[in-house]
Amino acid sequence: MTEKNWYPRDMRGYGSTPPKIVWPNEACLAVQIVVNYEEGGERCLLHGDEASEAFLSEIVGADAWPSQRHWNMESLYEYGARAGFWRLRRILDDRGVPATVFAVATALARSPSQTKAMQDSGWEMASHGLKWIEYKDFSKAEESEYMEAAVRLHQDVTGELPQGWYTGRCSMHTFELAAKRGHFAYISDSYADDLPYWVRVDGRDQLVIPYTLDVNDMRFATVQGFNSGSQFFDYLKDSFDLLYEEGQAGTPKMMSIGLHCRLAGRPGRAMAVRRFIKYAQEKSGVWFARRIDIARHFAKHYPPPKQLPWWNSKVTKEMFIKQYGAVFEHSPWVASRSFDLEFGPAHDCAEGIHSLLCQAFRQASDDEKMDVLMAHPELAGKLAQAKRLTSESASEQASAGLDALTDEERSEFEALNNRYRRRFHFPFIIAVRDHTRQTILDSFRRRVDNNEEEEFNEACRQVERIAWYRLVAIFEKEPEK
Repeated sequence: MTEKNWYPRDMRGYGSTPPKIVWPNEACLAVQIVVNYEEGGERCLLHGDEASEAFLSEIVGADAWPSQRHWNMESLYEYGARAGFWRLRRILDDRGVPATVFAVATALARSPSQTKAMQDSGWEMASHGLKWIEYKDFSKAEESEYMEAAVRLHQDVTGELPQGWYTGRCSMHTFELAAKRGHFAYISDSYADDLPYWVRVDGRDQLVIPYTLDVNDMRFATVQGFNSGSQFFDYLKDSFDLLYEEGQAGTPKMMSIGLHCRLAGRPGRAMAVRRFIKYAQEKSGVWFARRIDIARHFAKHYPPPKQLPWWNSKVTKEMFIKQYGAVFEHSPWVASRSFDLEFGPAHDCAEGIHSLLCQAFRQASDDEKMDVLMAHPELAGKLAQAKRLTSESASEQASAGLDALTDEERSEFEALNNRYRRRFHFPFIIAVRDHTRQTILDSFRRRVDNNEEEEFNEACRQVERIAWYRLVAIFEKEPEK
């Protein structure tokens, strides 16, 4: 598979059947609170930046002031450090709720009292970058230098390496750079799921603990966001209730909550946080955890999935055709053409490969499709009686008992086969795994009276359905070495 047709985004994830995660004490929901500590790390002339901060404050829609300090903006951030932080800490400590801090390294360095308080409360301190700035226009090399500096300063200030990473205002290189460092237990620069998941980067499995931008007090500082603490509480409660319900039904998830000291630390919003925690703690089966706790539990009990050899970007065309060439009866060209279509992680499943094969088949000419139809054997025909079917066809016909017909049934199949072929010039095709022997006969009797266009299209649909069952069988067994 070449880079030309490899699409790296995973649009499938866990699919329609998420794993049945078992959290500690069989909790049906893991709740994780993040306290973002950015105050003192935001853009400011004092920090060597060219303009003031303009993001996530009470001044919605603020503009950066080039070459000027923005006194109002600075004081709003200072509120988070001076008052908001301590209020949130008291609420969490009073309720015995652990937290993860997304800590900007320069902000920690400028807040020794708060840093010690975080450690005294047993909070996990993940890295939130060197500075609370936008990284989208950084070169890969420059961002790597900032990441290295962030980790180094974080360790110097806290005495420990950060085990988690979240940039937030990241670039297209951020995730790869963080994963390649190799020592982060998790990365949170993702909003893609309600569960942790694994990503493979340069041959190494990296755990992702997704974060949230909706269950997040940043909505107080955005257009059409929360206007009151009660709106925030309602959104927290509704999010919790649905996830809790899903967990009770057998598919436990995690709920991330994002707080900022300068936002949720305000009295009218902090009340919503306190009310929600009390509400959630009154429910049984809720695990309040730090992100590192979730990462350790998940890594221990749900290690990276086994990588099948045809599931990655290095699969060769030869391997692909060997694996899937027989899915369309005696027509390996379908697999060959499908290999040249766009691939991605979403195709790492029976549905995905089926989609690719069907695309190639549907793009073929009518003559080519007819060749595929002609490659199929008749039901209970001469090839079946002579035991000369492919293993796939033999198994399919046997599944409906077509290898054990009575003389009367065999005679009717023979008559219908002859009549059908004279009318349409290709054998009758049906996905027998969808049917019983009787319903196959009923369909045969009905379809033999179709017009040519109707039956050609129906036969093609049945070929695709047969391909689906063959793919399911392939994915249910171990791959060939």
